[in-house]
Amino acid sequence: MTDKTILRALGGETLPTPPIWMMRQAGRYLPEYRATRAQAGDFLSLCYTPDLAAEVTLQPIRRYGFDGAILFADILLVPQALGADLWFVTGEGPRLSTLTDQAGFDALLPADAIHDHLAPIYETVRILSGELPAETTLIGFAGAPWTVATYMIAGRGTPDQGPAHALKAENRPLFEALLDRITEATIEYLSAQADAGAEVVKIFDSWAGSLQGQDFQKYAVDPARRITAALKERHPGLPVIAFPRGAGEEYVGLHKAIGADCIALDDGVSPEWAAENVQTGGCVQGNLKSSHMVTGGDDLVRETRRVVDALSNGPHIFNLGHGITPDADPQNVQLMIDTIRGG
Repeated sequence: MTDKTILRALGGETLPTPPIWMMRQAGRYLPEYRATRAQAGDFLSLCYTPDLAAEVTLQPIRRYGFDGAILFADILLVPQALGADLWFVTGEGPRLSTLTDQAGFDALLPADAIHDHLAPIYETVRILSGELPAETTLIGFAGAPWTVATYMIAGRGTPDQGPAHALKAENRPLFEALLDRITEATIEYLSAQADAGAEVVKIFDSWAGSLQGQDFQKYAVDPARRITAALKERHPGLPVIAFPRGAGEEYVGLHKAIGADCIALDDGVSPEWAAENVQTGGCVQGNLKSSHMVTGGDDLVRETRRVVDALSNGPHIFNLGHGITPDADPQNVQLMIDTIRGG
């Protein structure tokens, strides 16, 4: 039996204390991260410098002793590897060249041509595989095809993913071809992460909740199932966590529909509802509101215990319902951990 509690939970074991990690646990809320990012010069340089990317991945493990370390990278490295221009605007976030017509699609590289560009990411994984504590699970990740496509089509994040929905309505063959190319590239990317030492992979579909009806099935569930099946064929036993954020009632049955070992939950569903309707299918991850990492206090303690108690009768990995924000207080993270591990 492994001493890695995350792998045990992913294997279906109900543990007396759930393993813990946080989305975006390496980030701007930590002073040591800000110092390393300043050393790198800019965000993309940090992603593509393996020693520094490994360092910021390790920082929250040293500080907090999380049970899992998630590779430090960005979901938009895949479209960049496919040929999109990518840059970050300080205070505003990512920008990409937009893809809205056939000529833009035809300029993309094939999925198996991404590896040279992404070689530094694989090297980061190899470094981490050798440096993490023996009990810490190494988690790789990628963005889901729909979410990545929304950025590629709009050239930036948008409040309602409107440009992607518009392309889907106006030129569905082009839209579906783009999703297929991203899906193929994501399989290649996550498979290479597994080859380099990632023990678990997670598929982040941050904008899945804006897909309605059959579109949710076709453009959120089906690509995730295709990625999961391909990875499990190439890497038997590799656990997959799927995170279709905003799925709401569509979370029901997703373990089976996707083939995932774990479904990550946002904070739009209650842990009690999730225990009754989602955890019955397997391991769940989540789902404390990330705002508690800012506000702290008795509310943090109470809501942390609520999540732990509600999901205590099945396999559970404790996490936030979304990524920790830059304005979070590092002491509140410690309070959360102490609450979980200390009862």
